[in-house]
Amino acid sequence: MPYYHIWTIGCQMNKADSERIGSYLEQIGYQSSPGAEEAEIIVLNSCVVRQSAENRVINKLNSLKALKRRQNPILALTGCIVDSRVDELKRRFPHVDLFFGPQAFFELSRFLANRHLVPEGLEPDLLLSSPSPSTFVPIIQGCDNFCSYCIVPYRRGRERSRPMEEILCEVEGLAARGVKEVTLLGQNVDSYGHDLPTRPDLADLLGELNRIEGLERIRFLTSHPKDMSERLIEAMAHLEKVCEHLSLPLQAGDDDILRAMRRGYTVEHYRELIECIRCVLPHVALSTDVIVGFPGESEEQFQRTYDLLSELGFDTVHVAAYSPRPGTIASRRLEDDVPAEEKRRRLEMVESLQEGIATEINRKLSGQTVEILVEGRKKGKWQGRTGTNKLVFFSDEADRLGELVKVKVEKTSPWALQGRLA
Repeated sequence: MPYYHIWTIGCQMNKADSERIGSYLEQIGYQSSPGAEEAEIIVLNSCVVRQSAENRVINKLNSLKALKRRQNPILALTGCIVDSRVDELKRRFPHVDLFFGPQAFFELSRFLANRHLVPEGLEPDLLLSSPSPSTFVPIIQGCDNFCSYCIVPYRRGRERSRPMEEILCEVEGLAARGVKEVTLLGQNVDSYGHDLPTRPDLADLLGELNRIEGLERIRFLTSHPKDMSERLIEAMAHLEKVCEHLSLPLQAGDDDILRAMRRGYTVEHYRELIECIRCVLPHVALSTDVIVGFPGESEEQFQRTYDLLSELGFDTVHVAAYSPRPGTIASRRLEDDVPAEEKRRRLEMVESLQEGIATEINRKLSGQTVEILVEGRKKGKWQGRTGTNKLVFFSDEADRLGELVKVKVEKTSPWALQGRLA
């Protein structure tokens, strides 16, 4: 059986796209390969949200030149690096056979059909044919917010919601094939439904998904503070399958920086929102995103972000140093004036702070019994996540894949929990 290989970098939306591409390739007779050397079809799914991610994509493309000359696999590039300037990409990377943008799966299927690589009479689709116990389901594409630092609206376009009936049909099919958990995805998942004729919202969708037999857990990300409604918070509290875990990007703890970022809320609004969420969901686990070194960010402004992170005490903080993205509002209007070494210092300060916070939060789970969905094995141990998104490892000889099991926590760290079957 011929092999394919998919290399993915970036957000969960990219991971969801790669899952669907892999499912399609398996339907037409290919088998997944862990490395590119054995593959006859190689797909790179790219990200350009930060310069470091774009650099990794370019390095990966260049590293495949020798393999292309030696074995001549089909090489395809997708993701956010592929925009309207495809001719420029073709000039820079002539060894790539196909460029197709995010979600433009039809271009890949048409390309392979023209190469006579799709068996005659077979009509594969891009839904997941062999999903894992936990999988991603995109519900809205694109973004209308145009935060000044963000390239996503320029690469993935404006917001487009999938019809609710289509999502429900897909998730029912996934549950029938053994999926226990779905994560609903969108660049701004809270905006779901505003562009549909009947204007359903995310709370409506969660309510319908909660009724699906066989489905045990529902997650969603990423939320936007300005769009997080009380109705959605109440839905999280009252729907038993919706996990008590919420990703709510802060980005900065200073009002002037938030205004320059075009985020649409103030620090006080964000603080009140967190207070409301924790009042309704006292056991909720919160994660957030922060950018340090945004243009014009002074030491005092960074300190406000640092102090707010210390005050609010998130379970997880994803921190990144600002890097200008060509075409964004910030790259056109603002000078990237915070030195690289200062950005690195601020990033390391946040990472150190968060390590201490997460250590204390997770330490409280020592000796407790938690329920996890087993998603796979790593280094000889089973691994899965709690409803609050804590990564847990345990040892057992039986096949536990896809099971919901109880684990007594015996060891904690800032990043994961270790335990044994209760």
